[in-house]
Amino acid sequence: MSAWSDPGRMDAQGMAQVRRADDDFRRRLHRVYGAFAAVFAGFVLLLAVLEQLGMGRGALGLSFLLATVAVYAGIGILSRTNDPVEYYVAGRRVPAFYNGMAASADFMSAASFISLAGTLYLTGYAGLAFVLGWTGGFCLVGLLLAPYLRRFGQYTLPDFFGARFGGNLARGVALTITILVSFVYVVAQIYGVGLITSRLSGIPFEIGIFVGLGGVLVCSFLGGMRAVTWTQVAQYIVMLAAFLIPVVWLSVKQTGVPLPPLVVGQQLKQVSAAEQRLLADPAEQAVVDHFLAEAQALRLKLQDVPRALQEERTRALAQVRALEARQAPVAELQAAEKALAAVPRSEVAAREAWTRALADALERAQPLAGMPRHTQQFEGDPLGDAAAREAFDHSRRNFLALVFCLMLGTAALPHILVRYYTTPTVSEARRSVSWTLFFVLLLYFSMPALAVLVKHEIFSALVGMPFDRLPHWIAAWSRVDPGLIAIADVNRDGIVQLGEIRLGGDVVVLATPEIAGLPYVVSGLVAAGGMAAALSTADGLLLTIANALSHDGYHKIVDPRATGSRRVLLSKILLLVVAVLAAMVAAQKPGDIVFLVSAAFSLAAAGFFPALVLGIFWRRASPSAAILGMLVGLGVTCYYMITTHPWLRELFGVTAPLASARWWGIEPISAGVFGVPAGLAVIVLVSLVWPERSPHAHALVTMVQNPTRR
Repeated sequence: MSAWSDPGRMDAQGMAQVRRADDDFRRRLHRVYGAFAAVFAGFVLLLAVLEQLGMGRGALGLSFLLATVAVYAGIGILSRTNDPVEYYVAGRRVPAFYNGMAASADFMSAASFISLAGTLYLTGYAGLAFVLGWTGGFCLVGLLLAPYLRRFGQYTLPDFFGARFGGNLARGVALTITILVSFVYVVAQIYGVGLITSRLSGIPFEIGIFVGLGGVLVCSFLGGMRAVTWTQVAQYIVMLAAFLIPVVWLSVKQTGVPLPPLVVGQQLKQVSAAEQRLLADPAEQAVVDHFLAEAQALRLKLQDVPRALQEERTRALAQVRALEARQAPVAELQAAEKALAAVPRSEVAAREAWTRALADALERAQPLAGMPRHTQQFEGDPLGDAAAREAFDHSRRNFLALVFCLMLGTAALPHILVRYYTTPTVSEARRSVSWTLFFVLLLYFSMPALAVLVKHEIFSALVGMPFDRLPHWIAAWSRVDPGLIAIADVNRDGIVQLGEIRLGGDVVVLATPEIAGLPYVVSGLVAAGGMAAALSTADGLLLTIANALSHDGYHKIVDPRATGSRRVLLSKILLLVVAVLAAMVAAQKPGDIVFLVSAAFSLAAAGFFPALVLGIFWRRASPSAAILGMLVGLGVTCYYMITTHPWLRELFGVTAPLASARWWGIEPISAGVFGVPAGLAVIVLVSLVWPERSPHAHALVTMVQNPTRR
């Protein structure tokens, strides 16, 4: 009997015993997680009372951080195992309801929890591409992949490619893509872990990454998928409370209605009216004029970099000497010395720094701080002049391309697909996808509302506030990372204008309670939810990489006779190595969370989706075609990202003009829109031109295409 054949039939008595055992197991889970939810609610209420009695913010933040991580660690310790089936697929006994909850936590990454509402805040309608793409992807998972892969019933995604496409070469290519996709994704999660740990504990961001990493490892290292699954269920409960409480509170504060999705239309009208007032405000125009003047000065510098650099250095040095001569206060002298040290040391460095500053000034020299009107569907005007029509077409193309990449990428993510290996039956896998979509929508349904409510709060409370009365949270988040938020009085009127606020998308959700003036205990709760989101996804991703390396790389390719305990031990070692490497990369802050995560979706879509779907539904898909298709799809996607994304262009030394590198104006975040059709075309054409017949592959396709059987 092959590894993926039908396990056989049970007699009626055996089936009855299995059903009774499953029912008992579900009842125990209901009791355990019901008790956890009650205890967690009591813990939050206790901290709220302690805050009113004078407990400091630092102590509150540490309490949330330590308590939640301790719970996750406890679950990891209790779920420790060395059994391969338990370690790789949680013993294949996770009920659909709880697997759906765990899969939601696995999917609800730092990008979803921390950054999605911020993206909607900054981009308005355009940000809905993420909501549509990510939720729509689970429809593809349920219709095209999850039940069929569960019917196949092994441990990893490369397992399927190795069995369907004839051996180690296909397995090795799939292993490489799994590692690349998961590593890019996990870097973003660990970045989020460091961000939240730093805010809760006050330690530096770089140290916070490695401190938070301990919370990741203690779950996945000891018990593998079994520990990660039951930890993710608890993490989802924390995430749900952490997101819904502040958005409901903000809705009640602004409208008196505790159902945010029902009031979003009402508040959106007020936001649109505020946008109209800000567009006509002379003070806002003064801020725009300031950044236009700054951009013009930078253009002049770039016209003659050597002369401008010498003048800037001479001016800064003269300022320091003048302050020394008159024995100025230490603070003034230190500021002047800091300005001198900030002068670029070479012409190359000066050109790079001033080019970046010019781009930043031009971006900020836009009405509404560079944000589109919240209700504006696309840029430009389809009925306007040629430039307006081109802007409209460009914006619409990018919206659709992003939805496409996110949908197909969701359906091809290795750490999501492997979750459906953990259910007891194929039918449970299918129901599990439905539960996953339900639990994801519980949060996604409120994210557009949160973006509108926060924007209303910023427009009505922060804009127009005197600079000497700025709230504490602005300085606190700026210390964590100056790129998250910065406010400067550029027009020197002492009043905050919208154009003077630089607000990063990654801080919107985390700072929502403080923006709304809610008790700090709610801020701690939101941070704990963000930590749960980042930890849950990081756990799943690290485990996916380590398991693929130990099972597919070592056991299937290097040493087929390796014992189960040796494979599990190797997986644990690799987990540590990969985690440290990912933390080192995340400490460099390589890009914003949304771009890193979306890049992983494009890579997964191009590398896996065509080969997966054709491998399941098209018997003629051949091994050579699948391997070439995966490589071509991945290669096209990587090439486009490297040649069009600024950070990657700088990293790889790309000097070609950016405008000519972009095909049809598509942004690098949607590079998979080129890789997917390229890979699909290669698989189809090569399979038709050079067909390869395999009875083994034919039998596997026949088996997986009957997913209704146990």
